[in-house]
Amino acid sequence: MLIGSFAWSFVSVTLPFHIQRVSPLDDAATMRWTGWILGISPLVTVVTAPFWGRLADRGNPKQLYVLTETLQGIGFIGMALARGLLELFVARLALGVMGAASTFAFMMARGGDVRRQVAWIQSAMTIGQVFGPLIGAVAAVQLGFRGSFLFGASILVGCALLVRWGGPTPAPREAVTRATRPTAWREVGAVCAIVLAGSTQVIFLPAVLPQVLPGLGIAPPDLLVTGGFVIFVSGVAAALGALVSPRLAVVASERVVTAGLLGASSLLIACLGLASSVSLFGAVRFLQVLCIAPVFPIVVARVAQHASGEAIGVLNSARIAAGFIGPVVATTVLSWSSPAVCYVVLGAIGLACVPFAGVARR
Repeated sequence: MLIGSFAWSFVSVTLPFHIQRVSPLDDAATMRWTGWILGISPLVTVVTAPFWGRLADRGNPKQLYVLTETLQGIGFIGMALARGLLELFVARLALGVMGAASTFAFMMARGGDVRRQVAWIQSAMTIGQVFGPLIGAVAAVQLGFRGSFLFGASILVGCALLVRWGGPTPAPREAVTRATRPTAWREVGAVCAIVLAGSTQVIFLPAVLPQVLPGLGIAPPDLLVTGGFVIFVSGVAAALGALVSPRLAVVASERVVTAGLLGASSLLIACLGLASSVSLFGAVRFLQVLCIAPVFPIVVARVAQHASGEAIGVLNSARIAAGFIGPVVATTVLSWSSPAVCYVVLGAIGLACVPFAGVARR
């Protein structure tokens, strides 16, 4: 999961800058295209993830993990071959159909301390997101955007081979069935709302960095490297937050912890509009992500322990949907308003989901 996440973030940090370079359109239109190109993959995966989860329930999650990682590597090659905005959009759409490998990882987190297992999976993905942007930005400078896409494809294929030869063998279907009880869809729906809001607050930033950083005094030649550093800071906070989530869940009730973290993250994200320098912006962003990162392991672990593959696919769809909603909402709001308004809107999304913390507690 760490390697696969690294490959995706390795490419995603440079994709908005690549879109700007190939776009023949004005800034506002290019910004809208950026949101849709970044967001179409998770949007399609939202629809396909429950299907892949149901398929894994009837088959072998490990084999499906290997298949999806390989197909995603081929999709990255398609991005490298694309020459225009529409071709990039189609390549990203195809990537969404290929499924989410994380669904299969969460399906194998059954038995024992599920919260800790989910936290480790989440941390692995986050650590990949920490190092991917920095290395991806440097690689794009050295290899070019298309060269970095091809390198990302080779990482995904290598990840598939690693899991094929050395990955854990999932539990037999009979053992999983005995551990599974009927899914409480009301609880799943509440958790989905929390996961969607929290993940949106984490994922939105890369899509708007090319427009936000100049207002913080960054010169055009330094945008790519500075953007990678800001995302690196966010990733460090996300990794730390995920690792401490098992301890937070025993300090107080899940309802209190979840509501408090959601509220704090939403207020801090609104404060991003007050930052006058990159250093202050990065510090506020670090605290904001540190607050929201523990929410995912806390609320998902209880459901993942007993839910069917389809239900886990739905939960993962909520997390992935944020990859569409975050960039599209942020770029759309920013195209007709200011960054401060964009941050307030994203903060309001999180505050609106605080009442669901009580439902998720069950």
